[in-house]
Amino acid sequence: MKKNHLFLLLSLFFSFAYSQKNNRFVDSIRIQHNIPEVAYAVVSADSILEISALGNKKIGTDLKADLSDKFRLGSITKTVTSYIAAVLVKEGKINWDTKFFDLYPELKSKSNADIDFTLKDFITFRAHIPTWSYGNETPTQKEIKGNDQQQRYEFMAWFFKQNKIISEKQEVYWSNPSYVAAGLMLEKATGKSYETLVKELGRNLNIDFGFGQPNVMDVNQPWGHDENLKPEKPALNYKLNWLSSAGNINVSLPDYCKFTQMHLQGLLGKSKVFSASEFDMIHNGLPEFSFGWYSETDKKTGINYSFHYGNPGTFLTKVYICKASNRAFIIFANVQSEEADKGLMLILDELKRKYNG
Repeated sequence: MKKNHLFLLLSLFFSFAYSQKNNRFVDSIRIQHNIPEVAYAVVSADSILEISALGNKKIGTDLKADLSDKFRLGSITKTVTSYIAAVLVKEGKINWDTKFFDLYPELKSKSNADIDFTLKDFITFRAHIPTWSYGNETPTQKEIKGNDQQQRYEFMAWFFKQNKIISEKQEVYWSNPSYVAAGLMLEKATGKSYETLVKELGRNLNIDFGFGQPNVMDVNQPWGHDENLKPEKPALNYKLNWLSSAGNINVSLPDYCKFTQMHLQGLLGKSKVFSASEFDMIHNGLPEFSFGWYSETDKKTGINYSFHYGNPGTFLTKVYICKASNRAFIIFANVQSEEADKGLMLILDELKRKYNG
């Protein structure tokens, strides 16, 4: 018993020392690349191997980083939306080949899109429709009326009316409205708002999902910063509501670790919801982008990753999953700039090296 106790203490000591070593490295990158706060984690399917939050929630303040801090996920929201869609398909509430205009026939006659895309088309970015994001000037807020759900409906009605399909053949069509359309389809299939579906998933996984800028609900939560390190004041952004299912979720790092571990467990055949082959289809079933996840093979190591990243204007987020090594890497920052992004990639590469990921 004494030997086992000593072994445990030594293991904890070396684990702590190892973690501190990475803390120092990560913090040095944070400072060098002008990042107010970085939160990062390394997980396996069953364990959190390292997790930390460093820096400040808002530049020029003494609001110290904390693991309870929430970050806007940006496009990593799509990993949540795609999972909800997969669950609803599994439950028979909607099919991957369900067509948008079958659920919203009243919009078809007003649409310039002469192809009726499916849920699968939208979730996998195979619907050849134009791009749109919160930086677009039209439509204006005056053109879109109603509550949150009605605004998303009105936005897609406007989008399909204004935009024709892209005739040029591409492998993938990167368009946020694809995920807005998918969100509308999930709402129609369930009779529930997208926010309700996300909250229900959160309760099932013990994850506290939120929406919008974290500092809107609590000014002591992280503030996003632009490339000039200007903090983003608390405000409700109507365009982000339109893009809710494409990029408006916020969540803490420990909670997103739970979501990531669920995927890693599934890829390793440890899920009660989907088989390993079903999870592999979600992550790697199609070239370049599957059901909410990019995939790539590292040219240096030959290791395959499924991943996603978010850049919603004032935050940066990254998640990389490696089934082969049973490792996943998550990095959040409360600033969006090219310099910060380079810093996060340096952190990611170092963590991959340290953890053989």
